[in-house]
This record gives sequence, structure tokens and C-alpha cells, in this order.
Amino acid sequence: MSAVIYPNTNLKATEQLLFDRGEGVYVYDSQGKQYLEGMAGLWCTGLGYGNRELIDAISDQLSRLSFTHMFGGKSHQLGIDLADKLAAMVPVDDAKVFFGNSGSDANDTHIKLLRYYFNAIGKPQKRKIITRERAYHGVTVAAGSLTSLPANLAHFDSPLDALGILRTDHAHHYRGAQGAESEEEFVTRITANLEALIEREGADTIAAFIAEPVTGASGVIVPPAGYYERVQSILDKHDILFWADEVITGFGRTGTLFGCESMNIRQPAQMTFAKQLSSAYYPISAAVIRGDIYQAMVEPSAEVGVFGHGYTYSGHPVACAAALKTLEIYERDKLYEHAAEMGTYLQSRLAGFRGHERVGEVRGVGLIGALELVDDKAAKTPAVDLAKRVTQRCQDNGLIVRNVAGCCLAVCPPLIITREQVDEMVDKLTLSLNEALS
Repeated sequence: MSAVIYPNTNLKATEQLLFDRGEGVYVYDSQGKQYLEGMAGLWCTGLGYGNRELIDAISDQLSRLSFTHMFGGKSHQLGIDLADKLAAMVPVDDAKVFFGNSGSDANDTHIKLLRYYFNAIGKPQKRKIITRERAYHGVTVAAGSLTSLPANLAHFDSPLDALGILRTDHAHHYRGAQGAESEEEFVTRITANLEALIEREGADTIAAFIAEPVTGASGVIVPPAGYYERVQSILDKHDILFWADEVITGFGRTGTLFGCESMNIRQPAQMTFAKQLSSAYYPISAAVIRGDIYQAMVEPSAEVGVFGHGYTYSGHPVACAAALKTLEIYERDKLYEHAAEMGTYLQSRLAGFRGHERVGEVRGVGLIGALELVDDKAAKTPAVDLAKRVTQRCQDNGLIVRNVAGCCLAVCPPLIITREQVDEMVDKLTLSLNEALS
């Protein structure tokens, strides 16, 4: 065993598969075996592997200016161009952009920006944040406190009370419905619970509500129709900001430019990006805020003498070059449109699992989806062991999927995937499920 402490890994089951190279939608292990990367790495390699144009852009920038920072009035044109590009793309009024290195640190940044802003406008008590059960928003101390998955909270003693973290219902009808509750009735009940939480805590103490438009690590939960419309109405009524975590759903993943568009989330006050922003070729994240939030912070920073937040690698020039080239390729090669077309096809193929005796639910949108496996369809008993076996059989059959939320199999292929490769992915998934049951 090496000296590596592995992330999100059973520390008694490390180094089981070593990857050596990648090309297109495929990766190859150290023995040369090919795998279709059905998870785009970790929901992130939109352009797949080995994109020569993107590699050259990174290499050229390394040769030109391998590093400079953005502290103390210093900047560079790449960072300015990327921020302006994103500001023009997002559904955020007069957007301003802060760069980081991961989705986790971007969400940490948002928490600090919220506190700075509400202090600046004379509402220091307005600092609580509502997250949801089954949420995932990162693993740093603050972002990890927004995460609700048991494995990410166990043993870490996250400072939930100190950070003012509140939790409301998840939006998964299949697992959350009471009795024969319809989707409409489910939405009415859980949003009423949200409003009751706000009234109980006091709206004047709550800064924001955070949500992934479509969740990832919690099992690819697609909320029922009307859910976000009702949530936004409640937040508007109580003067609470909507914070959209688009780390997974941003840049074509859901078949539209942003998950907000797919889920009818209008003009969030905050957005978080990472992953597909650079197709994971270079670490970069972006915390986007509404212009009036930024303007409120300008004078207080001048009084202190500095806006006292930032990372050494905020706006790293090579990362910015990677992101700019990635966005250029997405647009030039019409990959958002391609992802929408392939997403429709993927969802039609996944729908074929609905009649399977061990598949409780099929869900997804665009190029992200999941099968929820059950031991008993009527009782909805989670088939955790089966999900583990199917995941292993997929790997044996040359397909990478991810076992999430215990009994769910998630797929999230690169945006460049073709129709034939979608067929290959679904066929291998079918084979693996049947083999795991034999």
C-alpha cells in the first residue's frame, strides 16, 4: 500500500484499479484494459480524454505565464476575459465572479460572501443557510456542513450549529412520498414544511437556500414539476436568496446550458461552478454572485484596506486558459445541442429498465441518470448489495458507473458521447445487472 490517503474511499479497500491513460470517452487501466467512462470521471470530463486542442492551450499558457496571482490589484487578461464570459452566460443580474479551485472551496466562498454582504448592509443576524436532506455540496468544513449524506458527516463533527445550517426535506418523491401521495401533494407538503421552518427560525435570520438543480451524489434526484417554482415563491416572500449549486449540472449536462434552465429556476442570486468548467483538465471553480451583493461589499473592503479572502491559485492563468478554451469548444462544436440530443436518447434507453423486476425507479435528465435498485418493488426495499455487485460487474465488463446513495447506479458520460457509445454503455449496464442476478 502506498502513502496516499485516498478521498471518498474505504480505507481498507484502496488501489483496486489503477488508470494509465484516456482517449475520447474511454480510459485504460495499467494492464491496458479499456473502459467506457460512464461517469465522465467524477461528473466532470465534458470533453472526454486527450482533447489535443485543450491540451495545447494549457501547454501554451504554461510556456507563456505559468503562474501569477490576483492579490493586491494584480490581474491578467485571461482571468478578466473568463469572468466577463461567465457573467454574460449566467442568469444572474450584473454577475460578479470569484475564482477558486474546487466546488467545495467555491461553496465555502459563498458562505463567507453571504456573511460579508449581510454585515455590510446592517443585517448581521441574517446568516443561517437552508440545505436539504440528501444534499451534497462539498467536503471542506463549511461546504461539508451543507452536505447531508451520512458518510460525509460521520466522525467529522461538522460545526452545523456554529455555521447556522438548517435542513429541510429532500425533493425525491419516490423515497419521500407518504402513502399514496401524488407528486403534487408531495410538493405541497414539503414546501409547506420549508415555509414552516423559515417562520419558526425567523426569516430575518436566514440568508440563503442552497440546492443542486438536479442532485448528483445523492442519487440523481430530479424534483417533481412545480417544486422549484413553489420554493422560489416562498423564498421571495421571505427575502431569502436562492443559491444554485451547478457544479455538476452546469455547461450542458442536463441538456440545457445550466441546470437552472432545465428546472425552471429563474435568476438565482448565487451560482457555483467547477468540474465541466474546464472539463477537469485543470482545477478551477467559480462562485458567482449578483451585482448588488458585490457592490455592497466594496466600501467595507476599502475601509478595512483589503477584501480579506482569496486563494493563492484564485484565477490561476493556466486554469483560466483551460476554462476559456473549454467553453470555446463547447460552443463552437455545438456540444450543448449535441448533449441535449444524446441526453434525450440516453433517457429513452434508460427508460427500458422501468419494467425490470429489480429496478424501482429510473430517473434523469439530459446526460445524467440513475437506476434505483430494490429487492422488492412493492416495498421499495433498497438493494444495496445488488448495487455493489452490479457496479463491480460493470467494471469487469469494461464500463465505469458509480454506486451512489446506497442502492443507485449513476451514469454521467462525457458530453462528446455518440449514439453508438450510449448503446454500448446501456448494453453493458444491462448485461452487468443480469449477471449480478444470475
